[in-house]
Amino acid sequence: MGFSSYKSSILVMVLAMVVATTSASNFYQDFDITWGDHRAKIINGGQLLSLSLDKVSGSGFQSKREYLFGRIDMQLKLVAGNSAGTVTAYYLSSQGPTHDEIDFEFLGNLTGEPYILHTNVFTQGKGNREQQFYLWFDPTRNFHTYSIIWNPQQIIFLVDNTPIRLFRNAESMGVPFPKNQPMRIYSSLWNADDWATRGGLVKTDWSKAPFTAYYRNFIAYTPASSNSFSNGEWKIHELDANSRRRLRWVQKNFMIYNYCTDYKRFPQGLPAECKNSKA
Repeated sequence: MGFSSYKSSILVMVLAMVVATTSASNFYQDFDITWGDHRAKIINGGQLLSLSLDKVSGSGFQSKREYLFGRIDMQLKLVAGNSAGTVTAYYLSSQGPTHDEIDFEFLGNLTGEPYILHTNVFTQGKGNREQQFYLWFDPTRNFHTYSIIWNPQQIIFLVDNTPIRLFRNAESMGVPFPKNQPMRIYSSLWNADDWATRGGLVKTDWSKAPFTAYYRNFIAYTPASSNSFSNGEWKIHELDANSRRRLRWVQKNFMIYNYCTDYKRFPQGLPAECKNSKA
């Protein structure tokens, strides 16, 4: 076999393994519905999950297994129409008073007004590291991929494979970094009209209930994965030049809040990790 043929064979093998990993994902196998009764449903043979919220209750699910480092991908289609007052949360978390947590939260809005994507990182039970963004598309019309890459060097938040946030390991500055506590994946759809939309000024319109969000194509690339593609996905130590440009583009044009520039909130000085936050 010639070298070019060998390379082609290897590429086909790697792509086949990625496809196999994708198709093997099944919500019945990977997740448990934890609350909400009939409001949470796994359908299409385990390929689609929906969460709903009505005036009585929201709903939620969690992963069967825990993860310590990796890349987590999930495709979501958010609540359409007037979603004001609702929050769709999708996050990784450990348990206990010193838990670690990596958050995506989607804050609903009035029809025609943009969702706010709220992100946060908790280490040893301490959060207060919020960054918020508008999205450059309508997240209710189609499915979009929301990803977390988590390794000992950094946490990267991505939307459709575009990095939007980078949280580097700043232990050298005395800032704890989540690296010892395995986390489960959680998601929930719930009513938060006391704060979610315009600080609670806009309330949930229950005449529009039930509110429903959809999930599909969950993939976890972890250190335990057997394929070489997954190893490359989660071990990223530094963003490449194109990814850094995309990150700066998002943060310049779509970031609407950054705790690292909120001097009024931190009059005694910004948190130490903010010195390490440039793309």
